[in-house]
Amino acid sequence: MSDPLYAFPTVCAQTLRALARYPTRTAFSWSGGSISYAGATDLIGRIQKVFMQLALPPGARVALLSANRADSWCSGVAAQLARLSVTSLHPLGSLDDQLFQIEDSEAQVLVVDADTFRDRGGELAARASSLKAVFTLGAAGYGSDLLAAVEEAGTASPRSLAGPDDIATLNYTGGTTGRSKGALRYHREYGGFANAILADFEIPDTPSYLTVAPISHVAGTKVLPTLMRGGTVHLVKGFDPEAVLRTIERERINFTLLVPTMIYVLLDHPALERTDLSSLELLLYGASAMSPSRLVEGIERIGPVFSQLYGQTECYPVSVLRKKDHDPKTPELFTSCGFPIAACEVKVLDDDDREVATGEAGEICVRAPHVMAEYWKRPEQTAETLKSGWLHTGDIARSDERGYLFILDRKKDMIVSGGFNIFPREVEDVLSQHADVAMVAVVGVPDDKWGEAVTAVVVAREGARPNADELIALVKARKGAAHAPKHIKFVTELPMTGVGKVDKKVLKAGFWVGRDRMVG
Repeated sequence: MSDPLYAFPTVCAQTLRALARYPTRTAFSWSGGSISYAGATDLIGRIQKVFMQLALPPGARVALLSANRADSWCSGVAAQLARLSVTSLHPLGSLDDQLFQIEDSEAQVLVVDADTFRDRGGELAARASSLKAVFTLGAAGYGSDLLAAVEEAGTASPRSLAGPDDIATLNYTGGTTGRSKGALRYHREYGGFANAILADFEIPDTPSYLTVAPISHVAGTKVLPTLMRGGTVHLVKGFDPEAVLRTIERERINFTLLVPTMIYVLLDHPALERTDLSSLELLLYGASAMSPSRLVEGIERIGPVFSQLYGQTECYPVSVLRKKDHDPKTPELFTSCGFPIAACEVKVLDDDDREVATGEAGEICVRAPHVMAEYWKRPEQTAETLKSGWLHTGDIARSDERGYLFILDRKKDMIVSGGFNIFPREVEDVLSQHADVAMVAVVGVPDDKWGEAVTAVVVAREGARPNADELIALVKARKGAAHAPKHIKFVTELPMTGVGKVDKKVLKAGFWVGRDRMVG
């Protein structure tokens, strides 16, 4: 397992080192409980012992479906220590999408949060053909109770068995064909992300980190940096604005990560004015850009604590717009996704992979130690995305003379709504299956609350009168709430290009008069 070119210890080894440094401190805290650094180490060791009794081959995938819980996070660390890899199911995903991820990743183990996902976990366990073991966090009436198994395992010291050539993670991202792609990382690609975050993100010296967004995804990338700094991760399950404000005040939270939609809800909540947020030092936001006017409002009412992150499943992080860049006196930077982090080499390239001139549009392309190794089982898409040694992000942007990046559009019509990446084709494929729908096109329309509102433009079949609520419910059932259209417009025909494709630029332009009024 030795490699003289390998620069980083594995993330699971870094985690054990961080936990060993501050044994008596509180690692995780939640409503009704907490666990110390030493307690987390012990729990990880016990779970690792249970996993190793399965005698699975190195790299075997462990799928996790959980709300924000310390024991599920420890399960992921334990899996990686045992040379297994982790694939996290999105807690807001539909049954079909979660089932696809389990089967596409060839996951052999499923760990389910029985408190939040007992029924969904049971459906997945019954239908996923690749699974060899199902564990539940708490009794669920199916599978094996991992918490009971951990008690039976007795004390066990965790051991770091993974090396640079073992698979660490298989993270799934939205796909242009309506299916997700698995971004695979070996430990050699995974090892440097925490150092990259600590180097360029303004994480407080002793973080008191509130996880509101799912730690199965981007919010989870701040857990290890928090522990490396000797801080505490405060876990909440789901976004309840009043509970978030209450927790910040009570626990003296100094750091959190939110998507813009959550920030807008907090700004509009009556409890904001009577809540003491003076402890807050850093509010990271990302997944979509914030409305500049609401950003100014946030700075005025919450404080100069805002910082924007930018990255994607294939490479995170890429850039950061730091607190000093959020100055209402220089609002032009509010539309930037930030300045490249030190660990990334970033260029804006044209279609021939030549660097464009400053201020000209091109695709953001990245080289970094933490870029994914490949798309799992997708060699053609891997070659296209990692062409010429650069990760091609699909984001079209320009850079200014200082090197700040400004995203202009997405190469493949992706919609970012409420912090979720949504490809129109996924929604179109569902709606087009409805018997009353002849044609449909889906676009993102700028929206103050959602960033972009998923908007479906539908041509009904002759003689039919589709019901908008029924269509929205259909998408919600098949793809999940994030994909469900916020608006449906019925038309007699769709604008077409000369080659017979729907002209989405014309379609989107037709929705807006001026800047803030939807028509039609």
